[in-house]
Amino acid sequence: MKLFTIGFTRTTAEDFFGKLRVAGIARVIDTRIHRDGQLSGFAKMPDLEYFLTKLTASAYESSPDLMPTAELLKAYRDKVLSWEQYSKSYLNLLRERRPEEGYVSGGLDRACLLCSEHEPNRCHRRLAAEYLRDVLGGQTVVEITHL
Repeated sequence: MKLFTIGFTRTTAEDFFGKLRVAGIARVIDTRIHRDGQLSGFAKMPDLEYFLTKLTASAYESSPDLMPTAELLKAYRDKVLSWEQYSKSYLNLLRERRPEEGYVSGGLDRACLLCSEHEPNRCHRRLAAEYLRDVLGGQTVVEITHL
């Protein structure tokens, strides 16, 4: 199974949608809390769903189970929590929510987790992808690619 991640900041719409198209993404799973903010540009809802359908032939869904809580994200952005503390709290949240139960066998194949961060190294989408890989690893091999 191939699972992808992507962020939309510091890129153009052409590059963003081009990466999704070339990778053959079947659906984009939005892991953002704030999907309709003015800073989202071409990734703002509801425009994103339209662009994905027309430009990449991929589906769109949002996944509240993969989103951090607003309080957790704010604490990290306000530097109340370090990256390590945020990561640990977010992973604990995923363990409680068990988002993997919402995806039937193969339901994540060629899916792409979306967030705003340009790089995955300090973004919850990477943590979510690794969590899903680890919990589904007994059933299937999950290969993660960051676009």
